[in-house]
Amino acid sequence: MNDLAMSDMNPIAGAPQLRAPDWKQIVAPYQTPSFRRGVRQIANTLLPYAGIWALMAYTVTISWWLTLPLAMLAGAFLVRVFIIFHDCGHGSFFKSAAANHVLGAITGVLTFTPYYHWRWEHAIHHSSAGDLDRRGTGDVWTLTVREYLEASRWKKFAYRLARNPLVLFLIAPLFLFLFMQRVPSFRAPTRERYSVYWTNLAIGSLAAGLILVFGWEAYLIIQLTVLMVAASAGVWLFYVQHQFEGVYWERRPDWDYVAAALQGSSFYKLPKVLQWFSGNIGYHHIHHLSPRIPNYHLERCHRAEPLFQSVKPVTLLGSFKSFTFRLWDEQRRKLVGYRHLREERRKLKRSRLV
Repeated sequence: MNDLAMSDMNPIAGAPQLRAPDWKQIVAPYQTPSFRRGVRQIANTLLPYAGIWALMAYTVTISWWLTLPLAMLAGAFLVRVFIIFHDCGHGSFFKSAAANHVLGAITGVLTFTPYYHWRWEHAIHHSSAGDLDRRGTGDVWTLTVREYLEASRWKKFAYRLARNPLVLFLIAPLFLFLFMQRVPSFRAPTRERYSVYWTNLAIGSLAAGLILVFGWEAYLIIQLTVLMVAASAGVWLFYVQHQFEGVYWERRPDWDYVAAALQGSSFYKLPKVLQWFSGNIGYHHIHHLSPRIPNYHLERCHRAEPLFQSVKPVTLLGSFKSFTFRLWDEQRRKLVGYRHLREERRKLKRSRLV
C-alpha cells in the first residue's frame, strides 16, 4: 500500500495533531529526488566498489592478507549499493521511473537480488510492518508468546534455530542472498517471476567473467566474503530497525500506519562512518512514514522536524540488547526473551484448568 494513499490515519500517541494531511505536508519537500545528489552517490559508491574489485584482482596474485581486507571493505560498500537498489525499488532515487528501474536492475545483479521481485515483496513489508495479523512477508519470523507456547515441538525447534544469532546473522543472510533470491515466489506476478530468471542469468554471466580474471577458487572466496559481510550487516540493520525496545505491534483492527512508522521502525543512530555506509537507513522511522524520500534526504528531513527528533534513538551500543528479544508478549506489549516463558506456561496451565 502506498503511503500517500493513506489519507485518514489516527494520530499517534504523544502527537495528537499528527494526522495524514499534517505529516504529508511535513515530508513533501523532501520527496523530490535530486539528479545531482543521485549521480554523486552513484559515483562515490559504485566507482569505489568497482575499484576495490580491480585492486583485489591485483593483490590476489601477491597475498591473501591484502585481498581479504579489501573483500571486507567491498562488502561494506555493497551495503551502500543495496541502499541505492532499495531506493530505486521505492521509485525515490531518481525522478524518472525508467532510470530507477534500469539502475535497480543493475544494482540488483551486484547485490544478488532480483529487482522487480524484491520490489514486490518489499512493498508488502511496508504495508504490513507492525501488523500482527499480516506477518510473514519480507520480515523477520516473530511469534507471540501464546503462539510459541501452543506450537508443536518441531515448530518450537525451528523457531529457536531461526532466531539463534549465529543462524540469523551469519548463516541465514548468506542462504537468503545465494539461494532464496534465486527462486521466485509462487504468488509473484509474471514480471516479478521473470526478473528472478533474468537476474540469475546476469549474475551467472558476471560470475563467469570474474572467474576468467580471478580463477574459480579465488572468485568464490572473494565473492563469498564480500557477500557475507554485506548480507550479515544488512540483515542486522533490518533486524534492529524492527526488533527493538519499545517497538510497536498491533492486531489489524487497531493497527495505525503513522504509529507503525514512527514507533514500529527505529531511529538507529549510528556513528557517521557507519551511517554513510548504510546510506542513512538508520532514519528508518522517516523512511517508513514516507518511502518516497530518497536516502540522501532522510537526515535533512529528520533535523528539520521536531516531531522526528522526539523519537527515541537506538544507539549502536544499545542495539545489542536486541539479541535478547525472541517473542512478542501481547499482554505486556513488548518483546521478551525465552526466560519469560516460564511464567506464561504457568498462566496457560491455570487457564486450561478453569
